[in-house]
Amino acid sequence: MAKPFFRLQKFLRRTQFLLFFLTAAYLMTGSLLLLQRARVGLPPGPRAPGPLQALPVAAVALGVGLLDSRALHDGRVSPELLLGVDVLRGPLARPRPGPRWLRSRNSELRQLRRRWFHHFMADPPGPPALSPEAPQPATSSRGTYVGCFSDDGQERTLKGAVFFDLRKMTVSHCQDACAERSYIYAGLEAGAECYCGNRLPAMSVGPEECNHECKGEKSSMCGGVGRLSVYRVEELQPGSRKRRTVTYRGCFRLPENITHAFPDSLVQANVTVETCSGFCSQKEFPLAILRGWECYCAYSTPQFNLRDAVDSSLCGQESEAQRLAEYCEVYQTPVQDTRCTDRRFLPTKSKVFVALSSFPGAGNTWARHLIEHATGFYTGSYYFDGTLYNKGFKGEKDHWRSRRTICVKTHESGRREIEMFDSAILLIRNPYRSLVAEFNRKCAGHLGYAADRNWKSKEWPDFVNSYASWWSSHVLDWLKYGKRLLVVHYEELRRSLVPTLREMVAFLNVSVSEERLLCVENNKEGSFRRRGRRPHDPEPFTPEMKDLINGYIRTVDQALRDHNWAGLPREYVPR
Repeated sequence: MAKPFFRLQKFLRRTQFLLFFLTAAYLMTGSLLLLQRARVGLPPGPRAPGPLQALPVAAVALGVGLLDSRALHDGRVSPELLLGVDVLRGPLARPRPGPRWLRSRNSELRQLRRRWFHHFMADPPGPPALSPEAPQPATSSRGTYVGCFSDDGQERTLKGAVFFDLRKMTVSHCQDACAERSYIYAGLEAGAECYCGNRLPAMSVGPEECNHECKGEKSSMCGGVGRLSVYRVEELQPGSRKRRTVTYRGCFRLPENITHAFPDSLVQANVTVETCSGFCSQKEFPLAILRGWECYCAYSTPQFNLRDAVDSSLCGQESEAQRLAEYCEVYQTPVQDTRCTDRRFLPTKSKVFVALSSFPGAGNTWARHLIEHATGFYTGSYYFDGTLYNKGFKGEKDHWRSRRTICVKTHESGRREIEMFDSAILLIRNPYRSLVAEFNRKCAGHLGYAADRNWKSKEWPDFVNSYASWWSSHVLDWLKYGKRLLVVHYEELRRSLVPTLREMVAFLNVSVSEERLLCVENNKEGSFRRRGRRPHDPEPFTPEMKDLINGYIRTVDQALRDHNWAGLPREYVPR
């Protein structure tokens, strides 16, 4: 009995058979994994696929906004989502604390890389398939359907508040967004895009050309490719946000040439702020200016700059100075300054591949908003975030290496990732504020605040220990391996927006007018600013955390000086 076993053992030791055996085992294991993935990804049974089952799993999970941006940035996809259960989780759902939630920075960023799922999000070659019945104008909305119009993307008539929603765009959703800003018309394009304005497009086309269904309202008309389904906005829907109110901007001295500085005017006895604001809103001017019975409408210009405010007492109703020294009160109307809202992809591929690099939570999204409105070109991203795309960052969906965008957002560090770019704007923010902002985003999304339980749990100290070193290494790596850099401090950008933005635009080799930069200043906040009361102590840092972060601040400050840059701002100084 022992002899046959001895022969078998000798046979198995032969090199050729061993290699063959390992290769076969490897192939069999790969086949089993593929079969298992196919079982999970395909809908069970022969029944017709529903709207979610018709999409690949990766597209459902990553492409259409069913997962919030935290799941994308954390590299998490829930098992429930892959099995088609509980796909519509609320935006405040958060990961369970634990070692899997807090990944190392490199593995986390690799999960973000767009190339893993970009092909799932590619634009379809033709218009989407329609139901047997052609889509009709929405009947449930309170607005009045005006018609189907052609609108050139370069010179849009409706170019006020603009947003996209690939998953749940409806006519009412678009109308409410336009009504909130006091616009008269709401236009929907390609099933998922919303545009607002107070003037109708010039060219009307046949109703059959508006043949795209709304993404969130089947059988309702939401325009087409280059076609707008236009509705007249009547009133806000119940439960919607209130209309934006007029904002007082201050008291200003009137310019020398009022006719040239203020394009439109209204003279009326006992004119009120509401009357003047309504008149200027209808004309799509962002500023309403009052002097006695005179109402003027205008934009911010070099001749009439909103940074030149004077003492408000000079604009009292009975003030003699207002009549003699020509002072006026300025109000911000609800409508948007549209001189800088037009954006497009680069007409030709960029020869210089530029990164907009920052540590997470350092204001990269806000900087992208400023750059897009200043240059008129979309910015790209190394990752994909459906929430940002729905807010108007159309370059988010473009492949990051397409070179069709003016610059590309990245949080990457490391020599290989940095040397892929020809130049970079390196955005640096105070690490104390960056860490708080990123922790809020991880726990509650782009606009929310982390709950008290998050700050009091082990998540927060684990987060600081893991991410504080990343803040330092990110800057050090870009200083070491970056080929051509422009260092921008977030705090300086907020403090001196126009001069700093002018420097950033020049670095991108784009020429812009002063009026456009002032328009950006007028629209500087964008759509991603946290509002409301912070539900936690503004400084949740322990003495041990401060010692750790302060050490990194000193290291980065010295590195900047060694590379002939100014050191960190004074407010970064260890406290």
